[in-house]
Amino acid sequence: MISDEHLTANYARYPIEFARGEGVRLWDAEGNEYLDALSGIGVNNIGHCHPAVVAAIREQAGRLLHVSNLFYTDPMVRLAERLATSSLGGRVFFTNSGAEAVEAALKLARKHRQGGDVVSVHRAFHGRTYGALSATPQESKQAPFAPLVPGFRAVEPTAAALRAAVDADTAAVILEPVQGEGGVHVLGDDVLLAAREACDGVGATLIFDEIQCGLARTGTLWAYTQTPVVPDLLLTAKALGGGLPIGALITGPRLAGVFAPGDHGSTFAGGPLVTAAAHAALDVLQDPALLAHVTALGERMAAALAELPGVVGVRGRGLMLACELEPSRADSAPEVVRRALLEHRLVANATGPTTVRLLPPLVMSQADADTALDRLRAALGA
Repeated sequence: MISDEHLTANYARYPIEFARGEGVRLWDAEGNEYLDALSGIGVNNIGHCHPAVVAAIREQAGRLLHVSNLFYTDPMVRLAERLATSSLGGRVFFTNSGAEAVEAALKLARKHRQGGDVVSVHRAFHGRTYGALSATPQESKQAPFAPLVPGFRAVEPTAAALRAAVDADTAAVILEPVQGEGGVHVLGDDVLLAAREACDGVGATLIFDEIQCGLARTGTLWAYTQTPVVPDLLLTAKALGGGLPIGALITGPRLAGVFAPGDHGSTFAGGPLVTAAAHAALDVLQDPALLAHVTALGERMAAALAELPGVVGVRGRGLMLACELEPSRADSAPEVVRRALLEHRLVANATGPTTVRLLPPLVMSQADADTALDRLRAALGA
């Protein structure tokens, strides 16, 4: 029986208890089947309970679960090498979540340039811990917890605004190449180039938050590789563990030596169980065939979403998509999502009053994508 008697009230949960998942499908406690087009908010990129991840977890669980970061383990060392060599080529600090990766990046940038400000852009979402929240310029999320960490400034996501904001007192600029919780907005190459040039001009650190848009979600392993810009720090989490909690801060060579013993730490981060699972997940996510599939299916889904009734715009890249509903609709996006879930067994979510977001598992077939679109069409009242 569903009960929230002993749960804090900070989640607006739907009255459904999921009991099992496989691939792109979920089943509730009563045996009803659902099609997942949200992937646990971008976590289950390779689907639910991928056999390779399950096997890796089972094998590692019988071998070693935890020893602390005072020692090395083989899965941790190999995963650090794999993440670094596939991206910026520096060093890796492991975390348990995306917000923790953001916090680590902010500390590294502030140590590199002590006392400097951090610049972010509007519509950004970087997490809910105090540093990450201070870089998330959303009044509804920040106001109840003020005062926040000082030294953060938010500007419009334009090239001109970033150039004007970065100066000799700037420690870092933090950006999502594709903004997720803000409604799936792709930042233009001009914006990213302006941030890169401004940071280079004053010696500030450019941080790319790819916690949601990375790990094949946009059709390449890392979203920044589809742009002309390489950041100084890269943040990942969500899909990295194939369903288990793990994140990482990846540095480029220039900042690889900033952290020294005692500067930062995390008791559970980079443990053998989650890093073993991450290897299995990366084996799938780095497959060129999967990356090509994400690009092709994303293009087809975006075109189909644009034809749905009441949809006035589609944004995104790869299988990170949002459809904007006409403002005059009587039904809000949250209501459409509620109907999709409760009446048509489709899992999606709303990131605003008129925005429906889709983050389906990257292994979704064309047939399942068509089914998802049909169910969304029904939820829209067509």
